[in-house]
Amino acid sequence: MTSKNNQKMSFHEKIYLVEIVKGLFITLKHALTNLFHRSGPGGIRTVEYPEQVKTVTTGFRGQHRLTRRDDGSPRCTACMLCATSCPADCITIVAAEHEDPTIEKYPLIYEIDELRCVFCGLCVEACPCDAIRMDTCIYDMADFTRESLIYKKDLLLNS
Repeated sequence: MTSKNNQKMSFHEKIYLVEIVKGLFITLKHALTNLFHRSGPGGIRTVEYPEQVKTVTTGFRGQHRLTRRDDGSPRCTACMLCATSCPADCITIVAAEHEDPTIEKYPLIYEIDELRCVFCGLCVEACPCDAIRMDTCIYDMADFTRESLIYKKDLLLNS
């Protein structure tokens, strides 16, 4: 085997022993630093959750929410683009006709299974009317039952 300069590698280079020792040294250095220097700017960067809440960045994709129109109805037109673009197949929409003739359809049932969701944001990008968003910055969505993590339309409109 030759390198980029067409020089043959030595025996020590072929078995990568020096590189393995370097990697182990770096790992040991970080472990000992974290063990003996717990406070200060170079110490362990652990957040004591739930006493301390970690701040999230502006592009963070948190819990989903549905936006409303001025009259309070969901902005969603049940076009199914978010459900079609979802790679995890976690969005369920059942469309119904709206009483208002200016609005074609509305979602009778709108559910998101948060256990199947991979939080990719493709549903937000696919929505032509900006009906679904992931800007709530809510990241603690733990619960005791699976059924409570299937978010229905009422919960999504109020989050």
